Amino acid sequence: MENPLELFGRQAMAKYALRDILRCNEETEAYGLVLTQEQALELVETRTVALKDAGRVEFGEGIIGKLIRAFCDSPYIVPRNYAATLHSLVEVFYAYKNETLDRLSDDELIGYMRNWFDMPCQGSIDLLSGTVLEWFAREVRNGRRPDKGDLLKELYGNEAFRWLT
Repeated sequence: MENPLELFGRQAMAKYALRDILRCNEETEAYGLVLTQEQALELVETRTVALKDAGRVEFGEGIIGKLIRAFCDSPYIVPRNYAATLHSLVEVFYAYKNETLDRLSDDELIGYMRNWFDMPCQGSIDLLSGTVLEWFAREVRNGRRPDKGDLLKELYGNEAFRWLT
């Protein structure tokens, strides 16, 4: 049987997260992006599962609102893919929070994710999580903080990098 205090704590955190997500609609509406209460509840569930899968716990406001605010003005997020993209970003965030050994703050990791989501990933979650963040996590684990130039050199080589810049 589950501990009633633990269950109460999770319910309170979920309620707080739901309120934070729905509050983001005020900011994201300007970009044509609005989540329904049902979509927000599904995001909270995705967060719960992602935290469990990553073996993590979260206190305070959580990262969903931060992800929403960071990505809402991306040209690659449109109403049709908004909720699905947020689900993927939540999962990717927690996976790479572990992969970078917590050497980055939440805001730093979100900043890198956003920077690379638009360019060079052009909105591709698969490229972001399967190539770019894998490389980035390896670099962070090795004590480096690579920038976009390092990434472009890695992806395209020195000659192509000179052409791209």
